[in-house]
Amino acid sequence: MTRHHRKPEGEPPVAAPNAPVDPSAEPTLPGSSREETGLTGVDVECLPPATREELEALRRERDELKEQLLRRRAEFENFRKRVERERQSAGTEAVAAVLRALVPVLDNLDRALEAEGSESSLREGVELTRRELLAILESQGVTTEDPQGKPFDPERHQALAHEPAPGVPEGSVVEVYGKGYSYRDRLLRPALVKVAAAAAPKVH
Repeated sequence: MTRHHRKPEGEPPVAAPNAPVDPSAEPTLPGSSREETGLTGVDVECLPPATREELEALRRERDELKEQLLRRRAEFENFRKRVERERQSAGTEAVAAVLRALVPVLDNLDRALEAEGSESSLREGVELTRRELLAILESQGVTTEDPQGKPFDPERHQALAHEPAPGVPEGSVVEVYGKGYSYRDRLLRPALVKVAAAAAPKVH
């Protein structure tokens, strides 16, 4: 007669000796749940008085640092906007100063055109106006370049014509149609020139 042994009630089932183990399964230990260990949060009231005071001091320090950071950020933003306004104002004032200096030049041109007299007097008025205008430009850092007789420089000159010029070295500027102008080493306009070309070969 075969005897059947009954398993005691409440005893956990015994796994088979060769049963596969699930590596993702987290082992469960008695009393290891978060609720049982009380790790779901820190109850400040359960802390010693000295620790509670330290926490309160840290919170106050954190709030003060946050307030200082916000204040510094607002101050920097105001400073940036003020610098931008001043920069734009300075640029506008610089342009206005140049234009203000040009107004008398226009007055002189108007007088020269309205004046009645000889051609020489008109020429003198135009030359005077030109000198005045050139002085204003030079006071602002504008320089004039007249490359007459100098070697042609493709970076600063613009050749409008190439023609043979007897007695002039090839590549030299033989005529200037328009002078070059620069502003603080920045080229405003290249000089417009005619360049001496090689002499045509003689036909025997």
